[in-house]
Amino acid sequence: MDKVDTIIIGAGIIGLAVAARLSARYPGRTFVIMEQHEQFGCETSSRNSEVIHAGIYYPSGTLKARLCVEGRELLYTYCEDRKIPHSRPGKLIVASTPEECASLDSLLEQAAANGVENLEMLDRKMVARLEPHIRADCALFSPSTGIVDSHALMARLEEDALQNGVLPAYCHCVTAIERHDGGYRVGFQNPDGSSDVLDCLSVVNCAGLQADRLAAAAGIDIDGAGYRHHFCKGEYFSLPPAKAALVGRLIYPPPLHELTGLGIHVTKTLDGRLILGPNTIYVDEIDYRVDPARACEFYDAVKSFLPFVELSDLEPEMAGIRGKLSGPGQPFRDFVIAEESSRGLPGLINLMGIESPGLTCCLSIARMVDSLL
Repeated sequence: MDKVDTIIIGAGIIGLAVAARLSARYPGRTFVIMEQHEQFGCETSSRNSEVIHAGIYYPSGTLKARLCVEGRELLYTYCEDRKIPHSRPGKLIVASTPEECASLDSLLEQAAANGVENLEMLDRKMVARLEPHIRADCALFSPSTGIVDSHALMARLEEDALQNGVLPAYCHCVTAIERHDGGYRVGFQNPDGSSDVLDCLSVVNCAGLQADRLAAAAGIDIDGAGYRHHFCKGEYFSLPPAKAALVGRLIYPPPLHELTGLGIHVTKTLDGRLILGPNTIYVDEIDYRVDPARACEFYDAVKSFLPFVELSDLEPEMAGIRGKLSGPGQPFRDFVIAEESSRGLPGLINLMGIESPGLTCCLSIARMVDSLL
C-alpha cells in the first residue's frame, strides 16, 4: 500500500469512535487504525468506572462541558440502537455538612449553565426514600447519569469501522510522524519487531497515554504547547454482594478542588457489583497494581455516607491510569483537540488530556474531529 487517506493512532474508545465516524462519512477514502496492543481498549478505555456522565461539573464553555452534554445523548441513542448493554440508574451527589450542602447549590448552578436541567435537590428524607441505606443531609440527584458496558461499546464501534472498510493494524507501534509529500510519513514497528513506514494525507493522534510522545515525534514542543501528560493512577476496591445489594444508584461525594478528580465514589455495575473508586495518585510510570493497604483510605472516604461498610469488606478490584494535562497542585485543564495547521502541520489532529468524561464524549469528540478534518 503506497498511501492512505488517514491514519488514526490508538484503538481506545476515542480512536474507535473516530474511525467509525470518519469511515461512515467518507466511504471512498482509506483509513487505517494503528494500535500498539493486540486488541482494542487495553489501557484507559477498559480501566475506568464506565459512567455516562451528565455534564454537571465542568466550567461552562469548555470542551469537557459541551462535549459531555452533547455526547451523553449521542451515546444513549447509539447504545439503544445497537443494543449495547447500559442502564440509566441516576446518581446522587451526597453532602453531610453545611459546607458540602452549600457546594451542591454551586453545582446546581454550574449544571444549569452547562445545559443540564433535570437535576433535583433532595433533603434527608427524600434521600432516604431513594436510597434507605445511604446517610446524607442533602443530595443532588442526576437522573441522566448512567453506566455502559465499555467493552461491548468498543466492540461495536470496531465492528462499524471494519464494516466501513477501516484497515486494522494491531500490534503496530507508531514511532515517528514526519511531514512528507504534502502529507505525512508514519513510522512504526511491526509485530515481528521490524520497522516500516506508511504515507498518508492526515493523521489523527488518539494515542491516549502516549499522545504527547507522538505529538513530540511530529516536532511539537509539548511543554511549550501545554501537551505534556501527567500519569494519574486511580485504584478501585469492591464490596461483597450482600453489601452491593443495599445500593441501587451511583453515589458520589462533592468533587475535589480544581476537579483533580470526582472523589472516591460508588458505582453500581451492570452486573450488580458495587465498586469504590478511583482515588487520585500521580505516578511516574504505568503500573496497574492495587495497593491493599489503601483500603483504609477508601473506607475513610465512604464511611460517612455508606454507614453499612466495614473495613474488612473492601477487596482490591483494579486500577487505571489517566493522562492528565494538569500536574499535582495545578488548576483544571480542558481537553485539547487541535488541528495543527498553526504549527505548520496541516492535517495533523492531536487529542490531548482525554480523561473523564472522555468515554461519555467519545461520539461527540469524533464529530469534532470530523469537522476539523
